[in-house]
Amino acid sequence: QVQLVESGGGLVLPGGSLRLACVVSGFTLDDYAIGWFRQAPGKEREGLACISSTDGSDYYADSSTGRFTISRDKAKKTVYLQITSLKPEDTAVYYCAAGLYGNWAYWGQGTQVTVSS
Repeated sequence: QVQLVESGGGLVLPGGSLRLACVVSGFTLDDYAIGWFRQAPGKEREGLACISSTDGSDYYADSSTGRFTISRDKAKKTVYLQITSLKPEDTAVYYCAAGLYGNWAYWGQGTQVTVSS
């Protein structure tokens, strides 16, 4: 059974950092690319970054370049999203998804990130 479970969210002060984790089961990180997305209240879901299944190459949305870093640990079947210099506008539910060629077939349940003083 394919499953993705996010963790690492929480309440963070502006300027702080977080590392989100996405633990996968039912497949390996060689099988599917993994992407990170977020959805803020009242806004559409936004793609942030993804990491290739073949060679681990990473790709970022233009809005994500600089503060977001995606990485993976194949042995732990975990993909991470490091976010630095957090801003209140980063407040959202963050999701990871698995898929191929941009077709995201499997999704996690999300983890809430709140940036507030």
